[in-house]
Amino acid sequence: MKHAAAIAWTALALNCADPAAAQSPYAGEQTRTIKALSADEQRGWLDGQGMGLARAAELNSHPGPMHALELAEALALSDSQRRDLQALMSRHKAEARTLGAEVVRLEAELDRLFAERRATADNVSQVAAAIGAAQARVRASHLATHVATAALLTPEQIRRYDALRGYAGGSAAPAAAAGAAADDTHRHRHRH
Repeated sequence: MKHAAAIAWTALALNCADPAAAQSPYAGEQTRTIKALSADEQRGWLDGQGMGLARAAELNSHPGPMHALELAEALALSDSQRRDLQALMSRHKAEARTLGAEVVRLEAELDRLFAERRATADNVSQVAAAIGAAQARVRASHLATHVATAALLTPEQIRRYDALRGYAGGSAAPAAAAGAAADDTHRHRHRH
């Protein structure tokens, strides 16, 4: 037993001495302009991209305007619906870009606190809380846009959207059709 433990400790010591074994998964990221954000993540925040922030809405029968417009023909959107969805998406994108820029600005501020050796428990806590609040505002904007989109579509369009996006097998009933009979929803799902 002592011999096995000695071998294990020796192997562990050798692995720790090997620089390749100790290399962090963050290696190479130290050259980023903002260490906590990749270039793609920065672009996502600045461009107002969805980044999965509205997944709770999307997967619970609250479509987003961009995908609804992409599926306009299949959903048989009216001209009025198309205009309303385009306007909604334009407003949302402008808002999401502004809010996302604040997330990036705050992440850069946090990065500077550490890079300039000015980080304290208090100022790090304050900036981290501000980042969390900024991220929450971006997410709320994305989610609210999905709520507004669902209000512009008919229950049948929402069901069709879910089917076209591959969500028809899910358990959530479309929000706009919450009062519809369960057997109608069951029959519809099995037609697609």
